[in-house]
Amino acid sequence: MANDKVVHVSDGDFETKVIGSELPCLVDFWAPWCGPCKGIGPVIDELSVEFDGKAVIAKMNVDDNPATPGKFGIRAIPTLIMFKNGEVVDQITGAVGKSQLQDMIKKAL
Repeated sequence: MANDKVVHVSDGDFETKVIGSELPCLVDFWAPWCGPCKGIGPVIDELSVEFDGKAVIAKMNVDDNPATPGKFGIRAIPTLIMFKNGEVVDQITGAVGKSQLQDMIKKAL
């Protein structure tokens, strides 16, 4: 079940959609073959609804977009990075619980 509130970003539009975002932005770096990434997917969808209008919830497929994950030194997925005013303010690697992600987003608001 895809959620239209989740923003899908690519190497080409990362600067505009994430770095240039006026709202804090949580980016889920994932890949289709990654089991933990699939597990966290529904949580990302729920967060996109919960924080709609307050924060941007985005996903980037690392297989299709190698430049951006490389720029941020991502070696394992899922990695979730919280951006605020174009800067990295928090980062979590691995499938974590919804409450931990909620706290991460709330801290950036």
